[in-house]
Amino acid sequence: MTVEYEFGGPLGAAAITFGLPLLLFLFAFGCNDVAGCPIPSILPSRPFTWANVKADTGLLNLSLSDFISWEAIFITVAYYVYGLCLWRILPANEVYGTKLVHHGRPLLYRFNASFASVVTLAICAAGTFLKGAHFAVWTYITDHYVHLLTANILISYILSAFLYMNSFTVDTKYPNRDLRELAAGGTTGHMIYDFYIGRELNPRLTLPFLGEIDIKTWCEVCPGLTGWILLDLAFVAQQYRNYGYISDSIIFTAAVQAYYVLSSQYNESGILTMIDITTDGMGFMLSFGDLVWVPFLYSTQCRYLAVYPVHLGWMRIAAVSAIFVLGIYIFKAANNQKHMFRTQPNHSAVAKLSYIQTRRGTRLLTAGWWGIARHINYLGDWLQALPFSLPTAFSGYILLPAGSAVLDASQAAIPMLDGRVAVQGRATGWGIIFTYFYVLYFAILLIHRERRDDAMCAKKYGDDWKEYKRMVRWRIVPWIY
Repeated sequence: MTVEYEFGGPLGAAAITFGLPLLLFLFAFGCNDVAGCPIPSILPSRPFTWANVKADTGLLNLSLSDFISWEAIFITVAYYVYGLCLWRILPANEVYGTKLVHHGRPLLYRFNASFASVVTLAICAAGTFLKGAHFAVWTYITDHYVHLLTANILISYILSAFLYMNSFTVDTKYPNRDLRELAAGGTTGHMIYDFYIGRELNPRLTLPFLGEIDIKTWCEVCPGLTGWILLDLAFVAQQYRNYGYISDSIIFTAAVQAYYVLSSQYNESGILTMIDITTDGMGFMLSFGDLVWVPFLYSTQCRYLAVYPVHLGWMRIAAVSAIFVLGIYIFKAANNQKHMFRTQPNHSAVAKLSYIQTRRGTRLLTAGWWGIARHINYLGDWLQALPFSLPTAFSGYILLPAGSAVLDASQAAIPMLDGRVAVQGRATGWGIIFTYFYVLYFAILLIHRERRDDAMCAKKYGDDWKEYKRMVRWRIVPWIY
């Protein structure tokens, strides 16, 4: 039997499993509120020495306590327990997913992430009203950012290890009474690859008081997404503590990202048709992605703006807002059209749209949004993400100590309340490595996801898929890709 690998096979899986956490540490220390973004020691005009790197990152003693804290681990675990309690006690929608391949029956899912986020944000709003920018949640996040990053990385590794070992208890004589299945691509026999991809498709855990928890969907829509908003708000508060005001750029960025999160959580049952849920196992790829990558990478723009505020003005705000709204429109209009075509084929909005009747009995839409590109919704999704980075402008800054003279009067020096000065200077443009990384990564992710979907559909539909691709030529971006 030929094994089909993704992500570069076992070597690629190993590189991602151990490389991505290191990348996030590089982001945390390489773009900071100690010396600059990027740190001056990696700029061409400054000698690259270990002594300079330690000084620029604040790691002068380079001890384990710089990275890990038992207090932060305890607080992080408490955050997860708190989230699980909200998941259990708050009202929820119960929805059936797609039918399991080996059982012919669907699993029941419990969704209330948006409700839980509203409760959490209401608590934080009350704390901010009482304590302002010095509310303990905001100061702890920014003061212990690296410790919290480490704690979440450790949790993702531990969870992945548990899921990997527990997957060997799945009864492979289908159907089994527990409705447990192994993921099609997660049983290659190569430990690191299966650990990364995930062996079990829909792992569930039963805990006292909490009952049965679907680990994959809870991780996908609850702790990481809500954590992303909390990190953003902590950085908004940090900017106020740094400068005594809040810039329009960080307000805009935090607002559109919060909308993105809350909208996703409000429509969370939609994930039940996504490849993450229907096909991928629950391993390190999803554990790390949901719990670490999403909150800590996606909040990079607000973390940057907390230290170097950018003032956009109404014209630029209107421009980036237009891009964001366009992305939302394309994404929702395309997805709604597909959903209506599947569930209400006789509705006047889709009844006259052309399609291919496949030999499997299903229909492939070849008109409307889906006649423009095979994954036009991905274009809308990417356009929603682009305004996350645009408010950081041509990013990069250097932090000068209190009392420093700014030699070039033409460059805008921004005084901080603690006496330090933030200036772009020779760092101008270098910060895009950090603030625009998400946009580039997300484009690669969507292209990879489209390629995976194309390969699966080719197997599923055969010649009908070839005909569909002939009729709908473009993959994501019309006339370009």
